[in-house]
Amino acid sequence: MSKSPDDDTKDSGRLPAPLRSVTPGTRSGPNEGMDMIGWGMLAGLLVLLFPLLPFIVIVWGISKVTDALTPS
Repeated sequence: MSKSPDDDTKDSGRLPAPLRSVTPGTRSGPNEGMDMIGWGMLAGLLVLLFPLLPFIVIVWGISKVTDALTPS
């Protein structure tokens, strides 16, 4: 059976040397494309959930009334 580098019994506890990459590093910054996707998803959720809001409020109100009327 072949021995892998992870099977060392004499582990010194040190991390291996980091791998060098030939690709240039990227800097953090705003990403307008992903920002627009996020705003679009939020708008879609609001469009879908806004008509359901009265039913959600009614169910929430009924649950509060039944909790108040039942002794615990």
